[in-house]
Amino acid sequence: MRLPRCVGMMIGSQVIDALEGKLMKQDRLNEERWQAVQSRDPSADGLFFYGVISTGVYCHPSCPSRAPRRDNLRIFTTAAEARAEGYRACQRCRPEQGTPAEQSAHLVEVACRLLAAQEPATVAAVAVELDIGRERLVRLFRNVTGLKPKQWQLAHRRHQVAQSTLDAERVSEAVFNAGYGSATRFYADTQSALAMTPTAIRGGAEGELLRYALADCPLGRLLVAWSDKGLCAIEFAPEGSGSEDERLQAQLHKRYARAQLVRDDGAGVDLVQSVVACVEEPRAARHLPLDLRGTAFQQRVWRALLEIPVGETVSYSELAQGMGAPRSSRAVATACASNTLAIVVPCHRVVRADGSLSGYRWGVERKALLLACERERVDSKAS
Repeated sequence: MRLPRCVGMMIGSQVIDALEGKLMKQDRLNEERWQAVQSRDPSADGLFFYGVISTGVYCHPSCPSRAPRRDNLRIFTTAAEARAEGYRACQRCRPEQGTPAEQSAHLVEVACRLLAAQEPATVAAVAVELDIGRERLVRLFRNVTGLKPKQWQLAHRRHQVAQSTLDAERVSEAVFNAGYGSATRFYADTQSALAMTPTAIRGGAEGELLRYALADCPLGRLLVAWSDKGLCAIEFAPEGSGSEDERLQAQLHKRYARAQLVRDDGAGVDLVQSVVACVEEPRAARHLPLDLRGTAFQQRVWRALLEIPVGETVSYSELAQGMGAPRSSRAVATACASNTLAIVVPCHRVVRADGSLSGYRWGVERKALLLACERERVDSKAS
């Protein structure tokens, strides 16, 4: 059966249009890939590889080698495809060993094991062991963890002391087991790092007095706890069985198992009301005293959160970049999830890269309400 000529012409034009659209899409893709190679864009690593015809080498888009001319460029979807064409791996970006970000993460992982050994190695010794320069090791460490190697090592050893003091017969035993050459060296900075002395840790924070109070706020039932240094916990009621107050108090007792916890709805009423007021007026949070308790990196992230303007949001990667640790966005997200000071340390202002709301310790609905309230507050002041 022969189709009418007009129908045949219509089908032919549709095929031509489809082919032209496909070619235009491919041209755009090639242009994007060329721009990624020109700018050495690390976000393109793993999406494609490029080969240099004149040298027979293939690389990651972010390779620090001199960018080739466009007419000397070949694009490959996979490394295997490049090798099948006879190209060999670049000795600078080493594409056969994973993306640069994956290679950096692996190096830092190995470095962490060496720094955390029973007989802790120096940073210089670790660099020699990994066959890289000391400065490069420091740079990689900061990019991945947000800390310098020595800072990470000290934080890790302090954490070891905090964990092992509970089981050790003497505090000094835990100190030496963690790799400290002397107790004096450890005591010089331990209290500021751990927010309590090793002896107090050994007793499960026994002897430390923490007060707390419960109150209602627009986002539900709230528990506020404080030490003599400032606020150390602000928690919304979690989901589960039992009354909200019971769940909140159980959560606090679990975190500070042997501390002296005293409910104080009277003397702490002003402090609690100041926290509640932060829902309506988030700028007031800046004036509240804080007792931040976490690792060195966690505290660094939490302090960065305090700098996010009211009514604005940032992505985890943007927060990491602002801290000078662009490759530690996953660690930043973990630190945000560990925040125990709701509202005041505004982890609710951190969102996914596409702007959508990710998980929130106290529920995504509360996160959405907090952000909406802040935007409304900013808009009302601007009008």
